[in-house]
Amino acid sequence: MFVSEAVILAGGFGTRLQSEVPDLPKGMAPVNGRPFLEYLLDYLFNYVIEHVILAVGYKHEMIQNHFGNEYRGIKISYSIEDEPLGTGGAIKKAFDLVEGNKAFVFNGDTMFRISLVKHYDFHMQHQADFSMVLREVENVERYGTVERDDDKRITGFFEKGEKRGKGLINGGVYLISKKFFNKNAFPEKFSLEKDCLETMVHTQPFYGVLCKQYFLDIGIPEDYQKAQDEFKRFEN
Repeated sequence: MFVSEAVILAGGFGTRLQSEVPDLPKGMAPVNGRPFLEYLLDYLFNYVIEHVILAVGYKHEMIQNHFGNEYRGIKISYSIEDEPLGTGGAIKKAFDLVEGNKAFVFNGDTMFRISLVKHYDFHMQHQADFSMVLREVENVERYGTVERDDDKRITGFFEKGEKRGKGLINGGVYLISKKFFNKNAFPEKFSLEKDCLETMVHTQPFYGVLCKQYFLDIGIPEDYQKAQDEFKRFEN
């Protein structure tokens, strides 16, 4: 049965975008007059995602007032952080509102238009509790790098600058089974990248599927400007 729920991390301050969109949570940054989150929800609508949990914090009222409890038939729930919990803490808290046994997870400032069906099939094929989407780039030096073995299990995470040349990076899209959080003890606040992925990579099987679809991180001002033109193709 295909996964019909998704968590979107939309609680960030949008620090890198302050010069472009001051006083807005980054998910509300306007792209051609529409909040970025609308484009992300439109993408999920096309995959018949029925329930989205928005993990919100900074100025969450603006997001709630705009979207309410429903968008194009998608049920919207809110996991509200009174104080920043880190990426891991935010996902863990949001999973309390997941009604099924697994959910996709997305960053609220990144558009990576992968095939969710391909990701789901990969996750099930590997009987994974935690799988992530990888992207190949020509030079990994400005990114954190990910390596995997022939079975597509992640074998290592490397800091920015540790590796050079063509390689794989974390695309920031995950499919996580609820039992992952049930069987691992995490604190209320933690970083998914530092305190989970990098710390547990040799003891917990994480799997990575390579996808080559459109990718843009609007958290970077120059890419936010690029979105104004490129997102016109996603209007629907």
